[in-house]
Amino acid sequence: MKPLDAVIELLERLGAAPDGQVYVGEVELRDWPSQPVAALKQQKLLARARPAKSVVCPGCERACAMAVHTVSRADGKAASFVVCDKRDDINRVAIPDDLLKQWRCDTLTVGEFIAASLQIRPSEQKPAGDSLLPIGTFKGKKQRQVLCLRVDERVALVAGDKSEPLADLVAFENGRFGVDAEAIRRIVDSATTVDPAYTPSVDRREERKQETRAMYAAWRKAYRAQKKRRPHMSAFWYAQQIAKLPIARGRDVGTIRKNIKI
Repeated sequence: MKPLDAVIELLERLGAAPDGQVYVGEVELRDWPSQPVAALKQQKLLARARPAKSVVCPGCERACAMAVHTVSRADGKAASFVVCDKRDDINRVAIPDDLLKQWRCDTLTVGEFIAASLQIRPSEQKPAGDSLLPIGTFKGKKQRQVLCLRVDERVALVAGDKSEPLADLVAFENGRFGVDAEAIRRIVDSATTVDPAYTPSVDRREERKQETRAMYAAWRKAYRAQKKRRPHMSAFWYAQQIAKLPIARGRDVGTIRKNIKI
């Protein structure tokens, strides 16, 4: 994984997240390059989150996703575990603290990152419903435009009637992430002021939601078929098989596993 791949992976997951936030485990981050991970944390694109409430059980090869239970030991320290209900020879499986540590990325922090990178005053305007997330006003060579963030299967930077995938505008230099200010100036200068012709309609937003629901339904149908053929595999395994199919539409295994509703 190259430095830019880290932020691209994060943005892809955020684009697929229905609630505008994603979580990445501390253990997974150890497989990412250390320098970009440090930058993601230092620039607050990754913020420390509460311990995970569910984990992939390390007790056997099935790798089942299970709820975490935490109790206080006699010495006052917390002990976390999962209770296996799939095998007779396994009961409680201890869960190390490292497996519970996780970091969060959301649309608000991404917007703040863009504003900081461009050295513009963050917008105080809050999004309403499915509207764009205002970032702030940026000056091009010819005009000014309000920059917004749109999350709709991918994370995009919007200026007037123009938009560009944010992943195409991010750079990693001198140990820090930033956005290409010159490219954004060109977008701003080529944009026209937003009017109803360029504003996503309620009907189009509803259409996208229906498309997403249909995609999730196809995943669940494939999951049931896989489970019928191979009934004793883990949720992670089923999600891996679905990820190889066209119906996955490029989504990662974690997103698929989350939405097959096991």
